[in-house]
Amino acid sequence: MIIFPAIDIKDGKCVRLMQGDLEKEEVFYDDPASAAAMWESMGAEYIHVVDLDGAFNGKITNNDVVARIIKSINIPIQIGGGIRNISDIEYFFDLGADRVILGTAALFDKELIEKALKSFGDKIAVSIDAKNGYAASNGWARISNINSLDLAKELEKSGLKYLIYTDILKDGMLSGPNFKQISILQRETNLKIIASGGISSEEDIYKLKELGVYGAIVGKALYTGKIKDLGGIIFACKENYSLS
Repeated sequence: MIIFPAIDIKDGKCVRLMQGDLEKEEVFYDDPASAAAMWESMGAEYIHVVDLDGAFNGKITNNDVVARIIKSINIPIQIGGGIRNISDIEYFFDLGADRVILGTAALFDKELIEKALKSFGDKIAVSIDAKNGYAASNGWARISNINSLDLAKELEKSGLKYLIYTDILKDGMLSGPNFKQISILQRETNLKIIASGGISSEEDIYKLKELGVYGAIVGKALYTGKIKDLGGIIFACKENYSLS
């Protein structure tokens, strides 16, 4: 299982929100590139980056910050937030991103999803951000009537391989992930699930590994020091390493 330290960018800074609420923001680094370099030095193998301004505004916004992050590290990043068309996707690949994440587009632009998957294949991930089992859009500001499991199955039929699942009510709360829904997605699809939202301890991470998920995105627990030994956890989550 891959551990993805999370870097959420708002107004050019590395922040964490609680349940996606812009009014509940905590700034951890003025320079997100410094955060990325720190996580790499601690053993991170992949960084998860989200342009929060882009997610809420519907257009990529902090592209200069993303460029600095990519230049400052030697490990891959996946980037999402405000990516709404093929040109946006190509822009981030040209910038050096390893994987591009589509979110809102999964709900409202199936043609873009299908075209992106056909053109870029495994370089595309989709993020389903859900509240009470229903997918949200526009930086979590709008909750749809689309069931997250149904959407995941539909995306799989379209050729998707990588799915990021975030429980909005868990995100930033340090209360543990939604293991039940993650387990259902893991059981009911053949997608590579990347779990996000609420991870607060090493135990949470190891439980996700036991569920067989592909990856786990960890944010606030790292920035607040609740999870300290990132390198040790990464080693323990290697595919062939026993946790017992």
